Amino acid sequence: MKSIEITTTQNVTIEYELARLRERGLAWFMDLMLLLLGYFILMQLARALFGGIFSGDISDMVWVLLPFLGYFLYNIFFEIWNIGQTPGKMAMSIKVVRLDGKDPEWSDVVLRAVLHLVDSLFSFSVIGAVLIKTTGKSQRLGDLAANTTVIRIKSTQYQFRLDDILGISTLSNYQPTYPQVRDLGERDMIFIKNVLVRLQRYPNQAHQEVVEDLVTHLMPLLRMEQRPPNRVEFLRTLLRDYIVLTR
Repeated sequence: MKSIEITTTQNVTIEYELARLRERGLAWFMDLMLLLLGYFILMQLARALFGGIFSGDISDMVWVLLPFLGYFLYNIFFEIWNIGQTPGKMAMSIKVVRLDGKDPEWSDVVLRAVLHLVDSLFSFSVIGAVLIKTTGKSQRLGDLAANTTVIRIKSTQYQFRLDDILGISTLSNYQPTYPQVRDLGERDMIFIKNVLVRLQRYPNQAHQEVVEDLVTHLMPLLRMEQRPPNRVEFLRTLLRDYIVLTR
């Protein structure tokens, strides 16, 4: 599974899993089916209401071009309105993000939509599939031009498994400092370790502030009134306590 690190405008580096080609392909297919369904309903409704008005060479040309226009506007509308997600992408739990950590702007979305016609429709998705598989950040033509990519949002919030945490402590005789840590869950522990790893890899002010916010959030959950003097050591102790108490 390929991943990407994105540094936000607050100078916090976040690691995301890139969406697989299969996930992007299924999202694209769902969107295409929704669009074709809408086109078919619109065509039948127009012919039922207006009858002979929609006949002749000009009308036939309009009906041929309408799906391409609809496909173009469909992607633009949903990726702007839903911040990087079409209905197909929502169903597959993936979304478009910019590589600078910002949400896609309308110009990025329009550029992606224009080139979507090239690397998806006109090339039968061959160009898009090849680029997604071969580029380092899984970018098709539209992504390369708009400086975007598509990430997974279902399983990227926690990058570590509980097995990773078990390597933190191997003490046979250990007295837990915070026994109330049992009130927390596995996901909480994974998130804590994720924060510590990020701070170790990127020891800047932004990640230190994330640690401070995390400690502030944990104190009422652990029924603590006094703020621990060493925030990092406090989080490490919580991890060790949790492992010993829940093995």
